[in-house]
Amino acid sequence: MTRRISSNLNNSMTQSQLRVQEALKNKANNQIASQRRIQELRDDPIAAGHLVRYQSYVTRVENFEKNAQTLVDEFSFRESYLSSSLDVMHRIRELAVTGAHGIYNRDDLANMATEVDELLKELIQNANAVGADGNSLFAGTNIKTTAFDIELGNVPGSGIPLISSVRYNGNIDVNDIEVNERQYLTVDNAGNRTFWAEHQQLFSERDASGWRAGTDSVIRVDGVDITVTSGDNVYALVAKINDSGAAVRASIDPVTNGLNLQTTDARQLWLQDVTGSALADLGIIKDTSQQPPYNIGTGVRVSGGSLFDTVIAFRDALLAGDQEAIGGRVLGSLDRGISNLTTRVAKLGSDYERAGLNVTRNGATALNTTKFISEEGDLDFTKAVTDMKMLDYTYQATLHTAANLYQTTLLNFLR
Repeated sequence: MTRRISSNLNNSMTQSQLRVQEALKNKANNQIASQRRIQELRDDPIAAGHLVRYQSYVTRVENFEKNAQTLVDEFSFRESYLSSSLDVMHRIRELAVTGAHGIYNRDDLANMATEVDELLKELIQNANAVGADGNSLFAGTNIKTTAFDIELGNVPGSGIPLISSVRYNGNIDVNDIEVNERQYLTVDNAGNRTFWAEHQQLFSERDASGWRAGTDSVIRVDGVDITVTSGDNVYALVAKINDSGAAVRASIDPVTNGLNLQTTDARQLWLQDVTGSALADLGIIKDTSQQPPYNIGTGVRVSGGSLFDTVIAFRDALLAGDQEAIGGRVLGSLDRGISNLTTRVAKLGSDYERAGLNVTRNGATALNTTKFISEEGDLDFTKAVTDMKMLDYTYQATLHTAANLYQTTLLNFLR
């Protein structure tokens, strides 16, 4: 009986083993080329899951670090201008003390007024400063506008128009910048808080004892929304304002029965009817077509001004030769303005330090997380090269074995 002997089985097995060896070598080559241990998720599913989470986290941490570094740069710019403004105010106070002595005549005081006017311009220049990105530093979130506008007018004692008033163009909105997971730094750039001298007070002369809210409405007091319920009287409104957390205290005037408002620190009051007309009905503000902060009702007396108002009053008193006003009201207002500006500089310095600490911490956190990424996904290069050499040796041995097997053919069995 004749039997057929085939070498196909040996060939198939050899080719299969060669393909396996080539696949292993290709994977090792890719790992060495990319220096990454995990080429596909199935290589190590658990490590791949950790790796994705670590990479996502380090990206967020790097963004937090960039946010904090941006704040450090911005605070540095603002601090330089505030320090310069503080130096200007100290010089103005020196002139006020000098002018209040009573030993200078009217011409001497007029000469002092010239320097005070130039210092006023320098103060306004600082308040209208812009950062390296061209954004206004002291206009709240309204960063593309000039923070303060000036108006010129005729001042007794001067032959040329001088700055008679300064108006704020920005807003009081703040930015919350995330510098860590769900942790924020609040950035308050409102110029009508930084460059303000006195607590502002509003005295309404309209009798509010019979007022009732006709509908549900919302008022905004110094950036805080307060809900007014239909049927609320003025006493309920006062309680809601005082309990709102806004830097404003409300009260009822014992003489006029009008609603009075006073800030708890040096700042300009910001009042608005968001919905309804509660504040307008009380005569505190004009109708909703007027925007804050210059929407105060015509029947409301306002006291407490800005640093610019104080310096303007000082200059005008020098031109008028009013030494009594200089040594009394003006000097007191200057002291309050310097105190507020010093407080703002201290707060800015604290924010600067905190932002710097966040930069340092986030940098260290990113470095540590990168280490975790390296431990999970990076290739052990020494081991990879050794494994590659072993795979190459095995591949060559497989080729050598195949060559020896192929020397025996069907013809060898016919002899």
